[in-house]
Amino acid sequence: MARITTPMQILQTLGQKPIPKPLSRLFFNLPQFPPSMLLAVALNIALGTTGLNAIPSQLTGRQLRLVVIDAGLELSLMLTAKGFVPPQLPVPIPDVIIKANKSDFLAMAMRTVDADTLFFNRKLLMEGDTELGLLVRNLLDGVDFATLDATKFSPLRLFAATQDILRQRRGGRIVVW
Repeated sequence: MARITTPMQILQTLGQKPIPKPLSRLFFNLPQFPPSMLLAVALNIALGTTGLNAIPSQLTGRQLRLVVIDAGLELSLMLTAKGFVPPQLPVPIPDVIIKANKSDFLAMAMRTVDADTLFFNRKLLMEGDTELGLLVRNLLDGVDFATLDATKFSPLRLFAATQDILRQRRGGRIVVW
């Protein structure tokens, strides 16, 4: 029987609960930077050094946007040689936009549903450079959420990863905006 880790339990819990409408409206009105930063930090930690070193050179500098339809949340990311970072503001039109509901994104993360199945059932929409979308999906498929444990997401590690991203944005200086 497969061991369920804390990150997997969190994903399962989040996937089962609908987003309340007031919270969805709040997310819609929030700036993109904070949730995009959280996603970039989480993905970089989850990918680890091995996954980050596997980023193909054709992905660097490319931008993607994930739209969580039912949450009213848009997350913008740019790929660099060192991993994901939130792009500079204002965010230009990204190379690829991937849209789905929260439960569908979480089902893909937990690997209970394949992205192709969601795409052909019209639950996952992709606009723009679909080749880039497929390359990013393959990169993220390398993350095994079942093997992640809570210690990888300790406050100290989250802080260090956030500092790394902020330094990348301005050549060694920590810059938030």
